[in-house]
Amino acid sequence: MTALHSLRTENLVSGYGRTTIVDGIDLDIPSGSISVIVGANACGKSTLLKTIARLLPAQSGAVLIDGKGIGQIPTKELARTLGLLPQQPVAPEGIVVADLVGRGRHPHQKLFRAWTAEDDRAVTDALSVTGVLDLADRAVDELSGGQRQRVWIAMALAQETDILLLDEPTTFLDVSHQIEVLDLLADLNASRGTTIVMVLHDINLAARYADHLFALKGGRLVASGPPADVVTSELVRQVFDLDSLVIADPVSGTPLVLPRGRHRVLPPATTPEPLENTGEPDER
Repeated sequence: MTALHSLRTENLVSGYGRTTIVDGIDLDIPSGSISVIVGANACGKSTLLKTIARLLPAQSGAVLIDGKGIGQIPTKELARTLGLLPQQPVAPEGIVVADLVGRGRHPHQKLFRAWTAEDDRAVTDALSVTGVLDLADRAVDELSGGQRQRVWIAMALAQETDILLLDEPTTFLDVSHQIEVLDLLADLNASRGTTIVMVLHDINLAARYADHLFALKGGRLVASGPPADVVTSELVRQVFDLDSLVIADPVSGTPLVLPRGRHRVLPPATTPEPLENTGEPDER
């Protein structure tokens, strides 16, 4: 099991140059749970994740791990606690799976220290838990999209961090591979207790896999809490500018958003009953 760390932001403001993208966000991320950040395109989801990971400096406010500002934490120490899988990572040309996953051990390396049995164990465990051990000697650029995404997750796991951030890990994957990757992350959370924070663009998958949701609009946090409390027709209208019906997913029981377009919409009397909680979302 991994160690539990507190992770939160306080009045966090960040962006690029003089442009503010994330505007005064307070997050209190539940330890040992799966949290998902949702919102429309360009609302600040990825910028927020990059700032939490210290890839992007905060303009003001703070990101705190165990009450300590991330700017005060040495780089390798931070990399042993918090790992990030960015959008569309690029592998060096021709690198094989085992070597790429082995790069996740860099935070544990010391100057002039040789590769150890502990490093071998960590890489083998990461390859095994992600189901890519049989691909260890294959070139990464020969793999399918789902296989590559598993390999990148394996590299993040080889870091043996207690907190794992993922920026849209299902982007460009077909439906079966999306479920495969999200099931893998759910298994990781259940077996190791890893705190997982990810950005997803599919609100229905977010509602199914998240223990906790953070909904953003225009760089601000507009709602947070369990999916059943957050995902309402009003929230979808507010965040995505979309008229919808929210019902219970017949597979998982979690909220399921059914968009209402201008065409191919049944008369109101024939549509499923909405969930009871369709009012204003709680603002946190």
